Amino acid sequence: MFANIESLDLEVSKPLQGNDDLNDEQKIKKIQHLFGEIMTTLGLDLTDDSLKDTPLRVAKMYVKESFSGLNAQNKPAISLFKNSYNYNQMLIEKDITLYSHCEHHFVPIIGKVSVAYIPKDSVIGLSKINRLVQYYARRPQVQERLTVQILEGLQKALKNKDVAVWIQADHLCVASRGIGDTNSKTTTEQYGGQFLENSELQKKFLNLINQ
Repeated sequence: MFANIESLDLEVSKPLQGNDDLNDEQKIKKIQHLFGEIMTTLGLDLTDDSLKDTPLRVAKMYVKESFSGLNAQNKPAISLFKNSYNYNQMLIEKDITLYSHCEHHFVPIIGKVSVAYIPKDSVIGLSKINRLVQYYARRPQVQERLTVQILEGLQKALKNKDVAVWIQADHLCVASRGIGDTNSKTTTEQYGGQFLENSELQKKFLNLINQ
């Protein structure tokens, strides 16, 4: 049975089953074996010099990189600083590089994320926004859920509802298979606090990130 794993700080429903009995090295070993089985089933020769280490490489990539956001221990520590300069206008971090994977076909989602918030008592270290985006992206995803998770994760970290998130991405499950459309892009946006209540603020945010 699938369940929401609270330790992953998943503010939005995510189909997961607990697997806390395996550490990273055990997961790598298991995936290495299973991926080797897939390659063999496809008719590939695992004694070939170019292929023999591929199952291990893929297993390490999945656990340590592509899907590292499934390990709650990898959630970045968030540094907040007192807003001693009384800055109270929109702060935008735009064009954050996005790499994720479609949970339907396990192929890449590649795009960019722009985030804004209106500081109150605290401001966040800028690189922490990028790291939080990467944390939620590095797991099998759908773009709609990812957008909401980033928004809610930042709201929780900042203790501030005034957050906006915009994502535009290419989905290789659309571009490289099926319909084979290499031109289409998917755009999602999610707003909280003042951004949700004030359409002019939304327009200003969208204008600034698209300049």
